[in-house]
Amino acid sequence: MRISEQIKILCVRANISTAELARRLGQSPQNLNAKLKRESFTVAELEKIAEAVDAKFERNFILSNGDKVKGDA
Repeated sequence: MRISEQIKILCVRANISTAELARRLGQSPQNLNAKLKRESFTVAELEKIAEAVDAKFERNFILSNGDKVKGDA
């Protein structure tokens, strides 16, 4: 699943629009929509998105043996 799809699902589950998410992030809805189309989010931006909806963003790699290499988040 693409990150833009995940963010849209996050908004639905948080009961807010993407425009409201943009406002919570201090940016215009047009800017957020452009980023969603480009799929251009940094890890820091994804963490801010999670914080804006009182969620937690986790990132990690999972090796074939099940070991996880976690990020600093």
